[in-house]
Amino acid sequence: MPVLETAANDYLDLLKKVLTNVIYRDPPVARSKYQEDSGFELAQRARGNDWPSSAHTMVGLERLDNVQHCVETVLADDVPGDLIETGVWRGGVCIFMRAVLRAHGVRDRKVWAADSFQGMPEVPAQGHPGDRRVRLHEYNEVLGVSLDTVRRNFATYGLLDDQVEFLPGWFRDTLPSAPVERLSVLRLDGDLYESTMDSLAHLYPRLSPGGFVIVDDYGLPACRLAVAKYRAEHGIDDPIESIDEWGAYWRRGG
Repeated sequence: MPVLETAANDYLDLLKKVLTNVIYRDPPVARSKYQEDSGFELAQRARGNDWPSSAHTMVGLERLDNVQHCVETVLADDVPGDLIETGVWRGGVCIFMRAVLRAHGVRDRKVWAADSFQGMPEVPAQGHPGDRRVRLHEYNEVLGVSLDTVRRNFATYGLLDDQVEFLPGWFRDTLPSAPVERLSVLRLDGDLYESTMDSLAHLYPRLSPGGFVIVDDYGLPACRLAVAKYRAEHGIDDPIESIDEWGAYWRRGG
């Protein structure tokens, strides 16, 4: 393996450990007052099964490996388009996407970070029952991360530059008119049925053939239902592959 390629892989492997904080091992956040703090567990963090108190992503090492695989594949195959994540939390996955571009010397693609930057919406009475049931807005003290904080996190890694763009606001308001012409990687992390449908409806048509759709929350029933409905309505039969117990992805055919 060439020296430069080895250095790039070492850089990205180390960054994954830093972004998930498996190095300093911050404890997870209790998801309810009834949940006991069990302390850091490497297996849980690696699979993205906890909510870190300090780490910049909660997706775990396996889903970061998948991001690297998808981004490096579209680069190797020259699939045109930018990279986007819808639902970025503290920004860790988008930071990693930008790092992959830098590691490979790519200057002609952007990373788009789309988020409300205020947490999850309260689902109205007429909203999807699955979205109402999980009541994620009640965790906005943890899930709501400001745009300034995410920008600072990018800057901490030296990765805040003109190849990073932010789309602040609710997906239904920002994605229809988002100035994104073409995508090669579309990563969905909105948790909810409505958020998933908004992301697919407005961004999937911009995904190049050979590009990837990554669904972080495919293990959640409401999210899975949104994916199934969109695929059925648009005749998408590209095979879905599992990443771990939560995430899945597929590659868009020609």
